[in-house]
Amino acid sequence: MSELSGMPDRKQFRASDTDREHVARILQQAMSEGRITMAELEERLNTVYSAKTLGELEPVTADLPDAGTPGATVQPAFSRSPETRVGGTPGSTSSIAVMSGATRKGSWVVPRQHNSVAFWGEVKIDLRQARFAEQHVTITAVAIMAGIDIVVPDDVIVDVTGIGFMGAFETKERGDLAVPPADAPVVTVNGLAFWGAVTVIRKPRKTPKELGG
Repeated sequence: MSELSGMPDRKQFRASDTDREHVARILQQAMSEGRITMAELEERLNTVYSAKTLGELEPVTADLPDAGTPGATVQPAFSRSPETRVGGTPGSTSSIAVMSGATRKGSWVVPRQHNSVAFWGEVKIDLRQARFAEQHVTITAVAIMAGIDIVVPDDVIVDVTGIGFMGAFETKERGDLAVPPADAPVVTVNGLAFWGAVTVIRKPRKTPKELGG
């Protein structure tokens, strides 16, 4: 309670997930405008997601313009257009390379379940211009004495759960990556690498011109 007014101090109110996400979006926008660095973004986001009260959230954006106030009914400092990458007619459910190569890239719609198999070959899957049939899709990758590379843009959430047996099932990050928004499409990559490698590569999203160059 405030001793002068008898009103409760709003800074002591518990922060909600919506409050935290509001501040996280402000920080992401600030980073994209060059106001803060990637390292500062990561440090501040750690503070945001560990904050328990509104008072702990307020200092995180105190040096940013039009930050708004967590917990209040305000317009966000910026707005994202509705997610336009979800929906459409699903594309092929498989990418297979047996003693050969297979590539899937450009504008295509990833189905809810896509299976990729490489045996003495190589599969390359690029999602930087892809759409997604559903909000959450799964790519099951099996590489046997072979390699599978899956490129995922940094504005998509990726969850890698595969197993490497005498091989590697790993994630690599290249470039200055952004933090994907909470409502971004989610790609789960699972499967097996046996005497081979499945590599999920996170890269910044590029323009169609850059992708074609």
